[in-house]
Amino acid sequence: MKAVVFDMDGVLFDTEMVCMKAWMAVAEKNGMPGMEEVFPQCIGLNANDSRQIVMKAYGRDFDYPHFRQQAADWFQSYLQEKGLPVKPGAHEILEWLRETGFPMGLASSTRSDSVYSHLEQAGFRKYFDVVVAGDMVEHSKPRPDIYLLACRKLETEPEFVYAIEDSPNGIRSAHAAGMRPIMVPDMIAPDEEMRRLSFRIRKDLFEVLAYLKQEKENG
Repeated sequence: MKAVVFDMDGVLFDTEMVCMKAWMAVAEKNGMPGMEEVFPQCIGLNANDSRQIVMKAYGRDFDYPHFRQQAADWFQSYLQEKGLPVKPGAHEILEWLRETGFPMGLASSTRSDSVYSHLEQAGFRKYFDVVVAGDMVEHSKPRPDIYLLACRKLETEPEFVYAIEDSPNGIRSAHAAGMRPIMVPDMIAPDEEMRRLSFRIRKDLFEVLAYLKQEKENG
């Protein structure tokens, strides 16, 4: 292992659940049936790719920008009231990797302003040598572009980099990039495809940390 790249939502922060609540609330308010089936398809995608899925579900005349703005407002109101939910083990694994000297990157399908805002709010910005957001590539996960860009910026070949992911789209992206994906399931349990594409599957970040420590000891 030469470097580690983290996804953000669902891995470092428990924000995918908040995002789902936002989408469901706005959908109910606007009379949009079936959002419980549409939202999971968008997990791990950037706004451009999510738009295609939502438009397919609700029609070409659907006002997607207005929907996303309503959902974003709901999301921000929740964070202002409840705070940014940090995943258990996030501080510990980031601190250990920094102390051990491993370069770290972040590859998130979320747009840049939200990524940097969340990292600053949690005090995590200092850990990452490279940050790649969803608006830095035309197509995000499950395509490999975002992870390939992160590896190029880290100046490390993908096969020597672990990708810490929670979503199927993220695992597909990291696998397609030629990395070593470690799945930490969040909202979607791993199926046979995920067990095949993942290098390892671990319950939480504490288990990932224990695995990385063991790998370092084993050389």
